[in-house]
Amino acid sequence: MTWFGAEIDGPMIVVRAIHFAAAAVTVGALMFRAVVAEPALRCQREARAIVDTQVRSMAWTGLAVTVASGLTWVLLLTMSLSGEGPGEAVMSGALRDVLNLTQFGLVSQVRLAFAVVLAICLALQRSALSRWIGLGAAVGLMASIAWTGHAASTLPKLGYLHLAADALHLLAAAAWIGGLVPLALLLNAGTKYHLLAWASLELDAVRRFSSLGIVSVATLIVSGLINAWILVGSFRGMVETEYGWILMLKVMVFTNMVVLATVNRLILTPRIALPPGSEAQGHALGRLTRNTVAEIALGLLVFAIVGVLGTLHPAAHLVR
Repeated sequence: MTWFGAEIDGPMIVVRAIHFAAAAVTVGALMFRAVVAEPALRCQREARAIVDTQVRSMAWTGLAVTVASGLTWVLLLTMSLSGEGPGEAVMSGALRDVLNLTQFGLVSQVRLAFAVVLAICLALQRSALSRWIGLGAAVGLMASIAWTGHAASTLPKLGYLHLAADALHLLAAAAWIGGLVPLALLLNAGTKYHLLAWASLELDAVRRFSSLGIVSVATLIVSGLINAWILVGSFRGMVETEYGWILMLKVMVFTNMVVLATVNRLILTPRIALPPGSEAQGHALGRLTRNTVAEIALGLLVFAIVGVLGTLHPAAHLVR
């Protein structure tokens, strides 16, 4: 299979993209609840219960898909290294060797431990402590993906910077893209449940998420520049290699997401403060919801592109 002229591993790319997206939704949902929903809905018990139910459902679903796709990722890598089918890779001991003798396998075991802790916290999250521990486990589950990619093979001391940048890049993407899903559900809930003063709650939540989005975008830009400096290395690397072309595609999609987020922040969010029930406010909420769904779709495309980039040799290794 080829994309932009590059030979790519289709099944591996699909599994990686699903894994990144599912982990991002899991982390983003929990971050949204902690940073946006709980402060905004503190005095609205019914609304908070609705959002909490949605967040827990997303977190459970995202975690299940993350674990399943993670295990599939390990199996696909084992099959690629051993040249065996799935059954042979397991029975021959190749899977055991990958898990115990490679950095990818050891990191996968650590990430599975994070997933188990998160599952326990989701099942027992009656206390604030269990919620915060669960959020910490989710953050660890997402950030540790950095140790499975190109950053893990960068030589020290530059490697430490690369790992830190990659981990921050992943967390910022999860906070923004993953958080868009519960935001879209919150906006939709306003028309579904017709709770008292829901419009003011949506306005507060949108403003808080917008602030989180600004921090996330700034982090994505800075960490992305660091990653590009290390993995691309030069203008030639960007324009003369398949890796550079696909990276530019990712930047284009990211730019479109930023444009939509800017419209939401500067144009649509102030209009939500208009008199509740007015035509202008309803129009603004409708556009905001549609833009949020469009951002989610573009975010999923970003994860697909990241799935491709992780299977290619970095441009800096190809251009001298």
